[in-house]
Amino acid sequence: MINKLEQLKELTTVVADSGDIEAMKAYLPIDATTNPSLLLKAAAMPQYSEVVSEAKRTAEKIGGSNQETLDHCIDRLAVLIGVEILKIIPGRVSTEVDARLSFDSKAMVLRARALIADYESLGVSRDRVLIKLAATWEGIQSAQILEKESINCNLTLLFSFAQAQASADAGAFLISPFVGRIYDWWKKQSGKDFVGAADPGVQSVTRIFDYYKTYNYKTVVMGASFRNTGQIEALAGCDRLTISPVLMEELAMDEAKLAQALDADNPGESELKSRLSECDFRLQVNDNAMATEKLAEGIRLFAADTLSLELQLAN
Repeated sequence: MINKLEQLKELTTVVADSGDIEAMKAYLPIDATTNPSLLLKAAAMPQYSEVVSEAKRTAEKIGGSNQETLDHCIDRLAVLIGVEILKIIPGRVSTEVDARLSFDSKAMVLRARALIADYESLGVSRDRVLIKLAATWEGIQSAQILEKESINCNLTLLFSFAQAQASADAGAFLISPFVGRIYDWWKKQSGKDFVGAADPGVQSVTRIFDYYKTYNYKTVVMGASFRNTGQIEALAGCDRLTISPVLMEELAMDEAKLAQALDADNPGESELKSRLSECDFRLQVNDNAMATEKLAEGIRLFAADTLSLELQLAN
């Protein structure tokens, strides 16, 4: 019997939730995704010291204010790490726009275009990159603009069905619903643990997946932010799953049978198709306490990690 990681790869595209090159060599994911937290960890690794130095040199050549130089440095670092990752994986790498811009559509679009231009200057075509944007209303509208320019987007920090609806209607290439953080919130609120299909995070992704497949949306569903392998197994068959090296290792050590949980050709029952206005979107997200809190928290945490990275790079 092949291990569960290999069985999962037969049902789902496995994406590495890591900036660790060695982990990617070990587990051979198709795609990879990074974020400010992962960049912060990567920047502290000895193997990335020359990459960090090159990012600093490039930013200094571009010039500008202290903040502009730091912005250029962080973006260049993200691109350089992305280029290294793309030497290992056959698919795409996701690179994130500064979370502090999550409510400024114009700024997100400009930053995304600059990231893509930087990749292309290093010989990486845009069809190997996904630009990560927070799934705020402004982030979703930015994705709609960028997709028309063949800049494919990964809408992240997605916790609600409303965010998923609006993202699909905007034509986003991919969404990243956060299973583990939804689970965390409900576990804290209820004092109960949740397993398998009873997990609120799993239920959220399943609902989105069934809706997308029922109405033939092209937007890819990529479950993210897993706390345990049980959550991953309960979503086997999802378009993509982005998994940390620790959980990939656990799956690789398990040779039990893995059952398919989701099937694009036979989705479960879904609600009627609807298109949300901005007011509808904001009201529905506001009415979802978990989504409101976790979206705000996620932006704060990514912003804090970006600030920590700035401080690290400034030294």
